[in-house]
Amino acid sequence: MWKSFLKGIIFLSYLFTVRKCHMPSPLEIENITEVIKKVLVDYDIRLRPNFGGNPLYIGMDLQIASFDAISEVNMDYTLTLYLNQYWQDERLAFSKDSFELTLSGEFAAKIWVPDTFFANDKNSFLHDVTEKNTMVRLSSDGHIKYGMRFTTTLACMMDLHYYPLDSQNCTLEIESYGYTVEDVVMYWMKEAVVGLENAELPQFSILGFSTNVRKETLASGTYQRLSLCFELKRNIGYFIFQTYLPCILIVMLSWVSFWINHEATSARVALGITTVLTMTTISTGVRSSLPRISYVKAIDIYLVMCFVFVFAALLEYAAVNYTYWGSTRAKMKAKKLKEQKSISHSTEPAINEEIIELQDVRVSPIPYLRRKNKPSSNSTDPNFPPSFRRTKTHYSQGFNRKTLERHADRHKKPYVFSSLKRGASALRKSIPRIKDINKIDKFARVAFPASFLLFNSIYWCFYVF
Repeated sequence: MWKSFLKGIIFLSYLFTVRKCHMPSPLEIENITEVIKKVLVDYDIRLRPNFGGNPLYIGMDLQIASFDAISEVNMDYTLTLYLNQYWQDERLAFSKDSFELTLSGEFAAKIWVPDTFFANDKNSFLHDVTEKNTMVRLSSDGHIKYGMRFTTTLACMMDLHYYPLDSQNCTLEIESYGYTVEDVVMYWMKEAVVGLENAELPQFSILGFSTNVRKETLASGTYQRLSLCFELKRNIGYFIFQTYLPCILIVMLSWVSFWINHEATSARVALGITTVLTMTTISTGVRSSLPRISYVKAIDIYLVMCFVFVFAALLEYAAVNYTYWGSTRAKMKAKKLKEQKSISHSTEPAINEEIIELQDVRVSPIPYLRRKNKPSSNSTDPNFPPSFRRTKTHYSQGFNRKTLERHADRHKKPYVFSSLKRGASALRKSIPRIKDINKIDKFARVAFPASFLLFNSIYWCFYVF
């Protein structure tokens, strides 16, 4: 019994001792407050820790809260993050015991803090709801952890040659604005980035990240720069349903005209023009969400080729229509010539009689004598026989060589037009004559799908695999 009583007393005394060591009394807390006040009395906020000695080492780590947006037009991305900085200021050491105090952000205005900034920053703001999201944790040996929460928009120069089948590397550059490597040296902590596995983006998948430390030499000196690179892969699902699939369906819709009768001009022309205008609308919508860059992107190649296929389907009907009406016109012309020949054969005896009458008139000079006293001797009568008509000649007017040459140059055709005409006639002869118009549509039904399938195979193999 006495043994158990003694054990209980010893256990209670042990608990009391442990509680007394780890739970400071109000008197101790009051003393710490006085110590901190006393430390800040002679503290010079303008001087960095260890001023005049070795450079100050500052550790960095990030916690990603969210990726907010990535803009191809502005070439930037926005994210919300927690930035923590670690360094030691021996002027703030207040006890040999191990204590850590969490202080408000207002305390940071009373001590020296690094002049850290983002080198590729466009716009940033510190969250201040309900108070400024800053925090200071001070250890008794002078170690400081300074944290803040903010949203920043960072520049990210993207390479859009493979858009939308591309991958991008967006960086975050951290640097000291005024302190060179002789005063401040920055480094990444062991866990440099936390929370990236939980971040989500609507159009991208985050494959990973990489950190880097390098020195940047500028006009004002050499600075330490920390780089964090995010590896982003664009998701193709959105573009499959919004761009690629509609383009494929529009191209296939243009092939419907190959099965419509070639005499239904309004139906085939309306279908061709509708598909062309639809492809133009899709192309305009895609380009509105992209920057005005000079090089060709993967989506541009696909849209242009789809437009070519749709436009070629419209031209195919133009060829069919031209061939059809050309053959019809040739048939009508042949039929008309045949009718004229038949008419000429039927009227041949009457023509012979007229010739005989003219021959009779040519023998007698009486008509010429009757028209001799007319006022105009140069006028010709269509009823007068050709042998008795009087016409003007160059010799009757007086021979003029310059007038003759000018008259010949006026009717001389240019060399370019004549060569083009000869080339066009040669090309027309080289094109085989198509008697059956339906053969063009039958050939298009096979050639267009095969060529479009070949194009898609080459396109997806080159940009994806």
